[in-house]
Amino acid sequence: MSGQTDPLPRFACPDWWGKIQNGETPMAEVPLNEEKAAKVLAFFNRLRLPDVSGNPKMAVACGDWFKDLLCAFMASEDPQTGREIVWELLCMIPKKNSKSTYVAALALTALYMEEAPNRQMLLVGPSQNISERLFSQAQGMINLDQQLKDIFKVQEHLKTITRRKTGTALDVKTFDTSIVTGEIPVLTIIDELHELGKKAKAAKVMQQIRGGGITMQRGKVLFITTQSDEAPAGIWKSELKKARDIRDGKGGKSPIMLPVLYEFPDELQRNKAFWQDRENWRLVLPNLGLSIDEQALQDDYDNNGRVSKETEQIWASQHLNIEIGVGLGSAAWSGAIHWEGAVCEGLTLDSLMEESEVCTIGVDWGGADDLAALAVIGRRRSDKAWLLWAKAWARPSVFTQREQIAPRLRDFEADGHLSVVQTGEDQAAEAAAICAQIWSAGLLPEASGIGLDSAGIALLFDALNDLGMGEPLVQAVKQGWALQTAITTMPLKLESKRLLHGNQPLLNWAVGNAKQELVRNNYMVTKEASGAAKIDPLMAAFDAAMLMFLNPQPNDNNVKMAGFFASLEA
Repeated sequence: MSGQTDPLPRFACPDWWGKIQNGETPMAEVPLNEEKAAKVLAFFNRLRLPDVSGNPKMAVACGDWFKDLLCAFMASEDPQTGREIVWELLCMIPKKNSKSTYVAALALTALYMEEAPNRQMLLVGPSQNISERLFSQAQGMINLDQQLKDIFKVQEHLKTITRRKTGTALDVKTFDTSIVTGEIPVLTIIDELHELGKKAKAAKVMQQIRGGGITMQRGKVLFITTQSDEAPAGIWKSELKKARDIRDGKGGKSPIMLPVLYEFPDELQRNKAFWQDRENWRLVLPNLGLSIDEQALQDDYDNNGRVSKETEQIWASQHLNIEIGVGLGSAAWSGAIHWEGAVCEGLTLDSLMEESEVCTIGVDWGGADDLAALAVIGRRRSDKAWLLWAKAWARPSVFTQREQIAPRLRDFEADGHLSVVQTGEDQAAEAAAICAQIWSAGLLPEASGIGLDSAGIALLFDALNDLGMGEPLVQAVKQGWALQTAITTMPLKLESKRLLHGNQPLLNWAVGNAKQELVRNNYMVTKEASGAAKIDPLMAAFDAAMLMFLNPQPNDNNVKMAGFFASLEA
């Protein structure tokens, strides 16, 4: 019939931004068991805030936004089958919206509503301080109500609260790899999920917790978190993407996760003038006037958030849920501010080679506990603009010795921009093969086409020589102050769109990590200045740029090498 439209996928909420602007909770309509929802609200509303003067009840102290997600999470019901449909919920809400207090109250409500005997529930914080606060809030609510003391048994030394009638226990824990010890929880609540993106084995633990979702006694999971104070990584990156996809109708027909995301649309997150306008802050702060004092928030921004570009971005990530992409701190590499505006969508190594008249390659090598990186710059045939692509390698030891960045490296591996290899020889062979691919296409100059940081590149140098690529094609590139031409000129090329990149997360990360310092009269970006953060792909790009500044010309004689490689493959 004309005018008839297909029903939206479950939990899709295409008008989420309109709802936020109208002061509504940004989530899809969820069918409820009204009787159960009323019982959930009645218990929740009687709980009192233990750390606020007068100990007001949740009935008046809790924002309606949280009560909406409370009922959806605990009382959803498919009208046809009578079964629950919300088994997971992810709420992203800025700081100071009382999320930790509210989820402590939700946990007590769930414990009261659970009739199954002798089950386990988990309320999890990413650190001991947060988990202790969660327990303290729940315990405080019980201590304010004699009837609740009769309903619940509190064991402070174990951080456990048990419903006396059923024996089902709520354990408040700090996240670690041993958090699940066999029994599948009927409910798991995780506060500050974004912090788990920094933990190497978080995904494995979450898989164990979610194992309860396929049993007859299904387990439910609730995540509540602020945005990360650095670019999303690991489990936080994957869960946030999943939630956004579901919200936008791209998560399949029957997802089990309900997303409730207080954030600005992507284009407005990138519009600094929009989110700096204090009139727009209220849109993502549903507890403004309850737990958040508007004047205090403005004073904090003026006195702390605006100290530098870096502190402003961190402040915005925590108080407005602005997602951090590329770091723009006061000590950041000067090219970072222009990076996001210089994207060539869909750029790959193959398309770079196809569009370029000549290429240069830079390599920054690393040891067993470090990354190795290769960057290719192609000078585009049509307009002489530079095109940049990068690849990195890691050995298994990197993931154990640098656990903090391991989840992020796994993301890059999944993107195809980082390869995990077993040995230095494997690493060198793969890098040399990329060089040979470009060389055999006739895209490298006769001399100074491959630039190497001289440290630790013996294996790669040998691998290049074995394929016929030695001096003068391969050249050492001086480091430190000698890279100043690349460090200071590449930002100008980015600003004018004369240097473009393919928006690779690997390169974005390296650019965000890079710190610039003035040493005497030279601007330098070094691994020492950037600390533990990895910048290897950017350093490789500097090496490639130093060779491209020599205005190289393609060496057509290299095309004949294609026959040589063809014979090797035969």
